[in-house]
Order: sequence, then structure tokens, then C-alpha cells
Amino acid sequence: MTPLRLRHTFRTALSALARTKRRTALTILGIVIGVAAIMLVTAVGQGAQNLILDQVSAFGAETIFIEPGREPKGPADFAELFTDSLTRRDVAALRRSEYVQGIASVTPMVAHVAPVQYRNETVRGQIRGATEEFDVILDVALAEGLFFTADDVERRASVAVIGAEVRDELFGPSDAVGEQVTIKGRPFRVIGVLERKGAASFIPYDDLVVVPVTSAQAYLLGINYYHFIAARAAPGADVARVAREITLTLREQHDITDPEKDDFHVMTQDDAVERIGVIGTALTALLTSIAAIALVVGGIGIMNIMLVAVTERTREIGLRKALGARGRDIRLQFLLESIALTTIGGAIGVILGTSLAFIIALVLSRTVAAGWTYHFPLGATLVGLAVSATIGIVFGFYPASQAAKKSPMEALRAE
Repeated sequence: MTPLRLRHTFRTALSALARTKRRTALTILGIVIGVAAIMLVTAVGQGAQNLILDQVSAFGAETIFIEPGREPKGPADFAELFTDSLTRRDVAALRRSEYVQGIASVTPMVAHVAPVQYRNETVRGQIRGATEEFDVILDVALAEGLFFTADDVERRASVAVIGAEVRDELFGPSDAVGEQVTIKGRPFRVIGVLERKGAASFIPYDDLVVVPVTSAQAYLLGINYYHFIAARAAPGADVARVAREITLTLREQHDITDPEKDDFHVMTQDDAVERIGVIGTALTALLTSIAAIALVVGGIGIMNIMLVAVTERTREIGLRKALGARGRDIRLQFLLESIALTTIGGAIGVILGTSLAFIIALVLSRTVAAGWTYHFPLGATLVGLAVSATIGIVFGFYPASQAAKKSPMEALRAE
């Protein structure tokens, strides 16, 4: 087919769509929704993944976390994160250089959420039980007072270091250091206030109430195990090697010879980034595949509408064939109409999806996390447009073939 004839066929197809604007708009609605959903899911998913990766990176490359239970590989494995496999004996072993070389500091930790009361004021505090190395490992500084000592941890002292937001809500403009707060009926003396830091690395620093881990275990939780252990590798140490030595040491402590039976897992920053990337990609792919169903539904709708159009325009087809148009010309015209419908729908979906994603990112950055950024999904844009055009070809071919098969004489006699 010559370029001139192809151009004429394309203009004929567009003019046919322009004559039925309302039908055209309703026909492409499924494509618009499908592509917009894919754009939205991809953009928001990438924004969330970038935020989480930034939060993980904030821990520092030297930070290593040991959590109870084997490494989660499915929803059923997350229950093992609440096992009691990490004990004081494990921490003592990790602190011995003959077992693990290259560790600068270690702190066992427990976590709890409980009301914190001062006189008539009460806040919901994020309780963290830790050792005197908490501030070094998690890189927090004090605005007022002091941090508790190893002696405080050993004798289960009832002392606490509170976050900036807890201080403001309980004490207002008054001094907090030296005052006494109550946690689950137990009095704790405030000895320090953390610098305002906001939420970083998944830890709400400003809402923290940090107490000696032994005090939290004995007075608040009634347990003798830890929820996790945080360690920091020494400057210049090979973090991967340190993590391997931690794993081997804990297996020896727990009498484990089969790695498949580990009742703990060690995670470095690189491990966390890799795990988050895999989970994020899988989740985005799942949501995208669900959103793609709308594209298939839209394609079926386009095929039905095109079949109706073939029936309605039977005389037009007969007239064109009588004037010399061949079957392939008719087929191409209807195929171009179908492709034009889906491509226009895809373009509108891209614009709508990216606009909604930008608005959502803006709202989330102001309400959920300041680090939430907008991510333009270039790959999803190209895929969305390509899939839209492909759907036009796939679902438009059958109606176009039906139109091309019509006999000119029968078509002209049609009412």
C-alpha cells in the first residue's frame, strides 16, 4: 500500500471515530482506567520503595541486626519473629572477640508500646529497652541530661531517656530531667532528653522512651529474652564477614548444625536493601497484573463496539468496495480505528495516572513522611502505551476481518 493510500485510510478511520464522539469516549474508558491504574500503582510503589530504602540506609552500612526466627520467606514465617531464641548468653558470646572479630558495640533490645504518665498528662510512648550502647549504635544524641550507664543496666535502674515529642507533651516548657514518669504503674526517673530527629530508619525517635533493657524485661514485659539485637561493626571492618561470624557463633550457641533450622537471622544493610527490592518488585508486579485486568476488559469492550460498528456501517463498506476498495483496505481501516481508540485511551490513562500519582506523592510527603518523593514511571509509560496499541491490534483484528469479508452487493442491499 502506498503512503498516500495509507494516509487516506488513516484519515478515514479518524473521521469515523470523530462522528461518534460519545461512543468513542465510553469505548476507551476501560483502557484509560487500566493504564491509569498501572501508572498509579507503579509510581506510588516506587515512591514507597525508595522511602523504605532511604530509611534502611539511614542506619548506616556498619549496622547489623539479629532477629529471632528464621529469615521470613513467606507470610507464615513472620510469626517466628516473636520467638524467644535470643538471650543474654547470645549477647555475651557476640561481645567476645575470640568468637566475633570486628564488632565495635552490641545492644540487645526489646520493644513495647505503653502509656507514659506524668501527673495528669498521658502519652502513648514507644518503649525501647536497650543498653548504654543504644545511642552509639543508632546514632542519637542528647539535648539534655545524660544517658544511662552499664551500671544502670546491671542493677535494673528505673531511669528513662525520653524523646523530644514525649517531653513536649508531658512537660511543656518545664524541665523534664529529674522528674518522674509512670510506665505501667512503675515510676521511672527522667535522666535525659533526645535531640529532635523525627522518624528515621523506621524508628519514631521523638516518641521514644528508652529504659535499661533489664528494667524493661523485669518491670514492663516480664520476659527473659530479647526482641532483637543490634550491633555495629568497627570502622574499616568487613561487614559481610562480621555478619557471617555472628551467624556461626549463634549457631554454635544454639547447637544448630543444619542452617535450614536456624532460629535467628542476621541482616545487614545490603541484605535489607536486597530483600526490600525483591518484595517491592513482586508486590508492584502483583498489583500491576491486577490493574491490567481492566485493560483486557477494555479490549473486549472495544471488540464488541467495533463489531457493532461493522454492522452499522455495512452500506458504507459496500460502497467503498464498489468504488474499488479491496478487502485489505477495509480491514486496515477498521484495524486503525481500533488501534487509534486504544492508543488515545492509553495516552489519556498515562496523563491521568501520572497526575494522580503526583498528587498522592505530594499529599503523602506532607502527611506520612517528608522523604516520600514522586517517581515518574517511564518504563510503565512505555509499557502502557505499547500494551494499549497491542490490545487495539488483538481485539480489533476480528471485527476488521469481518468487515473485510463482506460482499459488496450484499452490503449495498443491506438496510
